[in-house]
Amino acid sequence: MAMNRQAVAALVRPWAESACRTAGCTLWDVEYLREGGENYLRVTIDKPEGVGISDCEAVSRLMNDILDTEDPIDESYSFQVSSPGVERELKKPEHFEAYLGEKIRLRLYRAVDGSKEHIGVLRKADENEIVLSSDDGTPVSFPRENVAKAKAYFDFDF
Repeated sequence: MAMNRQAVAALVRPWAESACRTAGCTLWDVEYLREGGENYLRVTIDKPEGVGISDCEAVSRLMNDILDTEDPIDESYSFQVSSPGVERELKKPEHFEAYLGEKIRLRLYRAVDGSKEHIGVLRKADENEIVLSSDDGTPVSFPRENVAKAKAYFDFDF
């Protein structure tokens, strides 16, 4: 019987954490997903000074050995190790905690004030709501169930 995608990610997570520690990185996320008819096991890594190709290669080598030995996925898939990038997706409580006081971008399922996209300084994030400060400092609350995606914000127009 095939495991669901979240169960696969949960099973792989401790192996990925161990590989990241060995390679001098931290684990940002593990996903097992289907895109364009293909399965992907995606491990996203981070470190304060930024992730380079050698970091991705090191974690990939360590993970390949574990995945070959444990063989946790009973269907074909591609394995990827990457950086979360400057506009990284914020998913876990620790991601939001790390970005308190920083600008983030929210994409909503339903428009608020005429827009499905909002950018502001993250003031609060919990299981019920995400609160951003608008440009004038006014707090704006978004119900968590209306948030499709949250990402770190990087102003490319400098």
